[in-house]
Amino acid sequence: MFFARKTPNMPLPSDILPGRGVSMPIEAPHHVSGASLVPPFAAGSRQVQFGMGCFWGAERQFWSMPGVYVTAVGYAGGTTPNPTYREVCSGLTGHTELVLVVYDPGRIGLAELLRVFWENHDPTQGMRQGNDVGTQYRSSIYVENEADLAEAQASAVQYGQALAARGFAAITTEIALDKTFYYAETEHQQYLSKNPNGYCGLGGTGVACAIGTGVGVTSL
Repeated sequence: MFFARKTPNMPLPSDILPGRGVSMPIEAPHHVSGASLVPPFAAGSRQVQFGMGCFWGAERQFWSMPGVYVTAVGYAGGTTPNPTYREVCSGLTGHTELVLVVYDPGRIGLAELLRVFWENHDPTQGMRQGNDVGTQYRSSIYVENEADLAEAQASAVQYGQALAARGFAAITTEIALDKTFYYAETEHQQYLSKNPNGYCGLGGTGVACAIGTGVGVTSL
């Protein structure tokens, strides 16, 4: 995360990097589970993409959750096709760093994944997370269908009310239908499993999210 150009604004169309027509090669299975990082995934599985700032720490929040088949890190939400990490960190691709979560809806619901998403970063900071500043660190949720979109939007309203009650600013999370996901380089996949003492700038607000539990939202 140390090559980031400090820019809080999305790039102009004239500044967008051209990228390339070849996708990033994925050279190994998931470092924790051994599952394939690329499709085809298990029949009946669902997908969601979460942007929570630095994707190294964000991915670790999901890879061991019961019902999650596999996780992978990558880029989406911008314009440059098949970008590299350095290109995304330049601020000239428009992408944000994301975790792709592939899960079994019979074992875990989107609500539980959303709870982990909201609790483990600050969704009110715009183009940053803590000291990590740039377009690639913005908070995002990209979902597969209209039903998931409505659920994610409703969760933002609920959690936003809890944050406001604690004096936080409005949520800035981008919530949208599925965006093209570009895999990050192999060295970034499950980075904190390969490098247990590696950098992790992830941090929540301290406001717990009870989405899907049927009870109120409380402080951690």
